[in-house]
Amino acid sequence: MTPSLPPANAPGRAPVICLMGPTAAGKSATALAIAERWPVEIVNVDSATIYRGMDIGTAKPDAAERARVPQHLLDIVDPAESYSAARFRSDALAAIADIQARGRLPVLAGGTMLYFKALREGLASLPDADPALREALEARGRAEGWPALHAALARLDPVTAARLAPNDSQRIQRALEICQLAGRPMSTLLAEDTTAPQDVAHLDFVEVSLEPSDRAALHARIAQRFDAMLAAGLVEEVARLRERADLHAGLPSIRCVGYRQFWAHLAGECSRASAREQAIAATRQLAKRQLTWLRARPQRAAFDCLAPDVALQAVEHLTRYLD
Repeated sequence: MTPSLPPANAPGRAPVICLMGPTAAGKSATALAIAERWPVEIVNVDSATIYRGMDIGTAKPDAAERARVPQHLLDIVDPAESYSAARFRSDALAAIADIQARGRLPVLAGGTMLYFKALREGLASLPDADPALREALEARGRAEGWPALHAALARLDPVTAARLAPNDSQRIQRALEICQLAGRPMSTLLAEDTTAPQDVAHLDFVEVSLEPSDRAALHARIAQRFDAMLAAGLVEEVARLRERADLHAGLPSIRCVGYRQFWAHLAGECSRASAREQAIAATRQLAKRQLTWLRARPQRAAFDCLAPDVALQAVEHLTRYLD
């Protein structure tokens, strides 16, 4: 995969490396390779690794990786709490400023594309979450099934519904919530708010994307990695979370891929084998959404994540910005 090379680093703007890619693309290994070449600190762009006590199923960097390179935005939220894109944006900007003040290079690494978008483009003025309405929608989802709520969303906001899978419960719930609270479709609100934020005007976001040349090979890697998580104790990790009285299946933390399926398994709703199959399928669906988002960004430099020297390729590409 030959990268399309964007212009060299913009004069007078501080470089921020955005290392993106689908799940299981090898972003952590490439980030460590970048750290061997330049004095960097990593800002994790991940809506799952933020949670404390959720280590195995999120593929969180281990102690050795953290010792090699300073890491930010890990273990910052209790699983009982919610964490928004707006809060990520604030936390990430603060981390970037601190890293730059130390004369080091920020590398934003992860696969939560909404967070990358929020950081660069700002956030539309959407209504805050309403806990009572969310619980009511969650109850409807359990009773009617999420495909039925997806159909309801298609009548209210066909543009948003068209980009969501019928079982994407979290996003369907949020879109319906916005429709009810704002009285207007989420897609309309997003289209109206196009002002570029000035608080990132001094930053030069350099996008490096790791993408598979063979989707089937990525799927095989996803399955292998998930089985490694199971062998490392993912089910036991979920069981420890289930011991807490303040955690339940409707929380964003427990709805993370892998946790959701094995929470249901431990509740007696499905077999271990079925939970595994559902989790791997959900991870593949996540990777598909991530790749769709990435391929809509022509400014990125894309490298084949299946190539054995992909980390070296990414480092060599970045020398034109950083050396």
